[in-house]
Amino acid sequence: MKREANNIGKLFRRSVYLLYYLKETDLRQFNQYLRYSSESTGKTRGHILVDILRSVYRNNVSLKDYFCFRFFELDQESRSQWAGTGYMYEYHLAMNPRAYRAVLADKKQFMQHFKAFAKRASATLSELKANAKIAEMMLANSSGRVVLKNSMGQVGAEVEVVSSSEYNVATLVSFMIQKKYDLAEEYIIQHRSLMALSPAGVNTIRILTQLHEGNVYFLGARLRISVNSVVDNLAAGNLAAPIDLSSGIVTGPGVYSDIRKGDRLTHPVTGVEIPGFAVPYWNEVLRVAENAALHTPHTRSVGWDIAITDQGPELIEGNHNWCKLLWQLPVKKGLKKELEKFL
Repeated sequence: MKREANNIGKLFRRSVYLLYYLKETDLRQFNQYLRYSSESTGKTRGHILVDILRSVYRNNVSLKDYFCFRFFELDQESRSQWAGTGYMYEYHLAMNPRAYRAVLADKKQFMQHFKAFAKRASATLSELKANAKIAEMMLANSSGRVVLKNSMGQVGAEVEVVSSSEYNVATLVSFMIQKKYDLAEEYIIQHRSLMALSPAGVNTIRILTQLHEGNVYFLGARLRISVNSVVDNLAAGNLAAPIDLSSGIVTGPGVYSDIRKGDRLTHPVTGVEIPGFAVPYWNEVLRVAENAALHTPHTRSVGWDIAITDQGPELIEGNHNWCKLLWQLPVKKGLKKELEKFL
């Protein structure tokens, strides 16, 4: 009876997830991916559509996961190894209770809580409006640029980099109000080797940590590489590559989340080789991630984004709902078993 009830509960949850996926699906992209998968495998679109629905229920994945994980090429045993959207939603709920997420989800709270690791200048819209000197100091920062954010934004959305020379105190505040930005930060000048790799945006390191019985475990590390973009998020059309945890050396090509794009051994703009790239200050990067994880013990599984300057690492943010695509796509395999031991 209990097992039957659990199965009914699982069926109900995944039906709710399916409704959410349908609501959030980019139909243009879905049709492009459907066409691509049909043409590359010879399977009919109808066959693939049925398979997608089956995978939502059997493998707890989203419609987009099906394509990004290339389920249209995989057997069921291989599919079972991938951690999809539904699985990760449930995992993050178990590891990161909603009551403790605000310190990561709200960038204003984050900057206060992690000021020992995030040392760049920052100010809220309220502070800029109340004190012109704070705004003047922000505009006078040595980078010559200011990063404007919505403090609750995700995946690189609602972020804009502006030139300090184009604003004064009044126009900066007015612009932030108009665009609904409520946080300003000093722009980070990244390490010269990362600048050579891709100067368009700050290329951050994603370190995934798991806190378990007082110890910090590293689930993986990825180099996020901007491509003609001020942000480096995979969802914004950028690249990601796997990093060896022991050495800080990139061990594979850059990959896109767009299934129609091939891997990159070199950066498409600068031509710098991606495999073999050595992340500077690697031991210090790991130390920042470990200490940050211990600094927020109630959120046990976090994806930390860390920038690297010529002086060392700078913590950018922590993600309580870190991206399963960024984690798994660069290594080209499902990593669900890496999480199951912590449940």
